[in-house]
Amino acid sequence: MTSSLSGYVANTDYEWYRFLSEQPQLDEVNFWQPSGGRAFRAVSPAAPFFFKLKSPHYKIAGFGYFARHSIEPSWNAWEAFGTANGAPDFASMQERIERLRRGPSDRSGGYKIGCIMIAQPTFFKTDQWIDQPNDFHRAIQQGATYDLTEGEGKRIWEECLLRARGEDVGVAQVASNRFGAPTLIVPRRGQGIFKIGVTSAYGRACAVTGEHSLPALEAAHILPYAEGGEHHISNGLLLRSDIHRLFDKGYVTVTPDYRFNVSKRLKEDFDNGRSYQPFDKKPIHVPELARDRPDANLLDWHNTQRFLG
Repeated sequence: MTSSLSGYVANTDYEWYRFLSEQPQLDEVNFWQPSGGRAFRAVSPAAPFFFKLKSPHYKIAGFGYFARHSIEPSWNAWEAFGTANGAPDFASMQERIERLRRGPSDRSGGYKIGCIMIAQPTFFKTDQWIDQPNDFHRAIQQGATYDLTEGEGKRIWEECLLRARGEDVGVAQVASNRFGAPTLIVPRRGQGIFKIGVTSAYGRACAVTGEHSLPALEAAHILPYAEGGEHHISNGLLLRSDIHRLFDKGYVTVTPDYRFNVSKRLKEDFDNGRSYQPFDKKPIHVPELARDRPDANLLDWHNTQRFLG
């Protein structure tokens, strides 16, 4: 019996595609929506996500793997993804959003946009574009879900895989005898998806202080990415920016049983640190989902290898 596999064919702005197709080695992109009014639930994480160009092209120009959806202020989307939003700078991104969205303008970027985060994108050159599904109605505004094990869904999926052969694209699931039995592989996530994922998992509040001011919060790696840490939520903590800096320098830590510890070196080195003492030995706030909570082994690494004691 063939396993079911669904993918999403999304109407895609040509400017967004053109800019990103010229960028080298992207590990993630933000397929943003100008209005952040509703959540995206069309497919599950790791599902193939196809970039279908609108009029006058009507072609599939690439694909990736759906990672997660979040509704974010546009400035936060820019801070998380930068040029992977499909624009050379924040002003250009804002200008494009302003052209497409409804409602009052806010040039500070405080209004919300939908962020459909795509891992491991592949963009095709013009001569590699694929015909859109022949039953994709031109009246569809956002996109449509397809069964990739049969019909037009199967055709576009197999053609995308053929285009991507020879590249490390981290195929999430293949539903054809031509490509082997279906297997599920979680695609690699990038820094932007990590940042938004950690922020959401912690309810947009600092794990230590409970601070909710989003501009002051940062997603911290427990084991730094440069030292082999991965962009997994379980390798993250949402911390106020000053606590994040102290955590990275080893002046504070979180124990494997989720308690915040302040090093005596903070006072010795700077003759200060009083504002952090009220949180010393107190439990931190952790995500509701067990899979998103800090990995105890990684916290033990930070305690033994980074914390100044």
